[in-house]
Amino acid sequence: MSDFKAAMRRIITGDDHGGQSVIIIDGPPSSSAGEVDVGGLFEIWEDAASGVLATQNHDDLGTKHPVLGPRPGNVQVRWFVVTPQPEGVPKDVLDTATRAAFGSVHGDRHIIDQSRHSAMHETHSLDIICLLQGDVSLILEGAETRVEPGQVVIQRGTNHAWKAHGSPALLLAVLIDRQLVH
Repeated sequence: MSDFKAAMRRIITGDDHGGQSVIIIDGPPSSSAGEVDVGGLFEIWEDAASGVLATQNHDDLGTKHPVLGPRPGNVQVRWFVVTPQPEGVPKDVLDTATRAAFGSVHGDRHIIDQSRHSAMHETHSLDIICLLQGDVSLILEGAETRVEPGQVVIQRGTNHAWKAHGSPALLLAVLIDRQLVH
């Protein structure tokens, strides 16, 4: 498995009191739900769209407790890891475990129909997602497509899931609350 933890470095800039640009945060995710080896969410930044360029604010705006999507009016940035589903586990057990994992990030209500994939969920945001490392497929209700590193998916609030092939995959997501795009 790739060393995803080393890839998850946040470098956040701002201005000092004299107006000079400086690094205000240089380090790991602000919080996480899950683990790199089993999949999860790893928070980078979340802010109200109106305050994104408040460069004098040196607060760590990385989410303290991950939630599936951005809070109303916010833009959220995160890494997420998708791991291959374990072989030989009955689908009903995978469905229950997946629903519980989504519940831990207040996302279980986004699971509508698990018949196509255990992690099928509908988001209420515009998501810009880039595969950084690994091999994944984007699963939709009526389609499935393979995504390669460097490729970008614009996920427009549709029911979807991610499936890793062979080993874990690392993705980067920018999530924009739907009220900002209506």
